[in-house]
Amino acid sequence: MDVNGELIKESSCEDIEGLLSLYEASYLGSSGEYVLSHAKEVTKRHLNKSLSQLSPELYKKVVEGLKLPRHMRMERLEARRYIEEYGHEDDHNPNLLEFAKHDYNMVQLVLQKELVEVNRWWEHLGLSTQPGYVRDRHIECFLWTFGLLPEPSFSRCRIEIAKTIAILLVIDDIYDTYGSYDDLVLFTKAIQRWDMNEMEQLPEYMKICFTTLYNTNNEICGKVLRERGLSIQPFLYKTWLDMAEAYMLETKWVKRGILPSLKGYIENGVITSGTCMALVHLQFLILDGVTIENAQHLLDSYPKFFTLAGTILRLWDDLGTCKEEQERGDVVSSIYILMKEKNITCEDEGRKEILQLINGLWNDLNAELLMPNPMFLPLIKVALNIARACQVIYQHKDGSYLSNVGNYVKLLFYQSVDF
Repeated sequence: MDVNGELIKESSCEDIEGLLSLYEASYLGSSGEYVLSHAKEVTKRHLNKSLSQLSPELYKKVVEGLKLPRHMRMERLEARRYIEEYGHEDDHNPNLLEFAKHDYNMVQLVLQKELVEVNRWWEHLGLSTQPGYVRDRHIECFLWTFGLLPEPSFSRCRIEIAKTIAILLVIDDIYDTYGSYDDLVLFTKAIQRWDMNEMEQLPEYMKICFTTLYNTNNEICGKVLRERGLSIQPFLYKTWLDMAEAYMLETKWVKRGILPSLKGYIENGVITSGTCMALVHLQFLILDGVTIENAQHLLDSYPKFFTLAGTILRLWDDLGTCKEEQERGDVVSSIYILMKEKNITCEDEGRKEILQLINGLWNDLNAELLMPNPMFLPLIKVALNIARACQVIYQHKDGSYLSNVGNYVKLLFYQSVDF
């Protein structure tokens, strides 16, 4: 390509593998990189035109790339997909392929052991014994956790974060569906005061939830204090306080019939998505060199990459669960707010606008990889993995979000790669 982003030779249009590589590379661009942005449009146009002339193998590769570029795919799902693709290549290395299959299956055994521990913890809580109040979603939580932390070495961190996400989803259900307004006010006050005595007036299922949150939080604080010598209670408490107040704000919107602005909805939705909660926990669980002093900013505001990943998650959540949420009575969604603000009458057009917002957020998130402080790079990669996980899990055309989750759970945790 020349400096203007145009293909230099006509023969370049015939190099499909080269066009596909350039197309994939363009998704690593950040805001303001106009040549890469233009390259994305040029290569996408030529690749679409070439589809009818491709071999079956190359056709499949191009279609998959156009549907979801590699940069946006969940790491371990992509590993499994590529193992199959590589095995069909004529020049593949049999030894390397066998090693990759062994690696995949060995990691899967580690994940199965982690799942057993998470399942044991969940059953011990007794939350699922509360009829009609709590859904069993701990396996779903572990899928998200694995999307965030695909490296085998993060086994203990995955278990801890899976617990916090499971509690988050219970709290989400309580605010969205099960809790009465008066009980939610009391539940929010209990979290604000962080006092076990405050839960005496709560229904039984809320008492169990608050006790679980309180104890799990203290366990993680104790773990970090023992292993790193850091007292992180104020940081973790703030994330749960922020979420409780954000959930309560959504409840007030519904009760009072208020439709917030898109900006206000997203700012609040970033918090209720759980992104900031997960990243604050992980800052103290996986980062080397973190101290109370260099983490102090978390008590004032969250870093930009927290917000970017959280916004992508919130928008994809709305795209992927909108119909299911409507059936449960939740009508506040970024899609419908945007449609109202822009006078759009077609839902498909509203969805396209949301997807355009997401693409712009990806460019900004890519730019965060260039952050000058390398200490935060592992956490920025987690933020990227959050965006990748929701990009994959929520992007379903058939079935529902939960059926999509079930398919990925089977594929990642239970179906080994055949030799």
